[in-house]
Amino acid sequence: MYENKRLGFLFVLPFVLGVLGFKLFPFVMSFALSFTQYDIINPPEYVGLENYKELFGSDDLFRKSLGVTVAFVALTVPLRLAFALFIAHVLNFKLRGINFFRSAYYLPSILGGSIAVSVLWRFIFSQNGLVNIVLAKLGIEPIAWLADEHYSLWTIVLLNVWQFGSAMVIFLAALQNVPTSLYEAAEIDGASKWQQFFRITVPLITPVIFFNLIMQTVNAFQEFNGPYMVTEGGPMHATYLLSLYIYDQSFKFFNLGYGSAISWVMFALVVSLSAISFWTSKYWVFYSGEKEQKR
Repeated sequence: MYENKRLGFLFVLPFVLGVLGFKLFPFVMSFALSFTQYDIINPPEYVGLENYKELFGSDDLFRKSLGVTVAFVALTVPLRLAFALFIAHVLNFKLRGINFFRSAYYLPSILGGSIAVSVLWRFIFSQNGLVNIVLAKLGIEPIAWLADEHYSLWTIVLLNVWQFGSAMVIFLAALQNVPTSLYEAAEIDGASKWQQFFRITVPLITPVIFFNLIMQTVNAFQEFNGPYMVTEGGPMHATYLLSLYIYDQSFKFFNLGYGSAISWVMFALVVSLSAISFWTSKYWVFYSGEKEQKR
């Protein structure tokens, strides 16, 4: 038995070392560096809370980037979840060739985060791109999607909403676990399809909705490839997310201490939103075990 335990520890050792070396150590170091002035070349110089004071005191670009990030998350997450749930509901029907469509709808989730797709997205929304060509055929004037600050953020939002495959698969698994007997009883009572969806389907999958909400929120705050490759943070910093600001400060201007402070502000924001979501979940998330216990 003791030999088996040692063998098990040996198998998990690479994972543990990876977590310690590539997750926990950078996590702790970034917190320590956020209180320093560090340019990678020279040793870190302790400056206390000066980085945070500058962030919230005189850094207008930080406030601009923070507002853009919050707007991006507020637009992306609900649209992505709604679209993923809708497609999962459609793909839950037993139709011929349904497995092909499930794979096809999941494919953008694999390819969407790649550099190649971001470059392709930039060409699609360019002045002479596919979107404006279609609009011209409909008699609509071309739109400067990437050069107009009123539209540029939407191009990034659409790119992220298009990558709904991972949330869709999770929703699909949850929908397949809803008992069909509930729908049959509802049909006998005369409930419409919309009533069945909102009175039966949605309440039963609220734990999965909550899980996807947390995961998609965290992923949205970490978005980098889209705004970096498609719009480069412009125009007028309209798509300049906090992730881009962290990258520029840390690896473009070699101000790693300041970049670490920004990353910890973003981390605190994500934790706060997650805590609020967990606190509000008791009012709208329903677990089957709780229902049985109440009975």
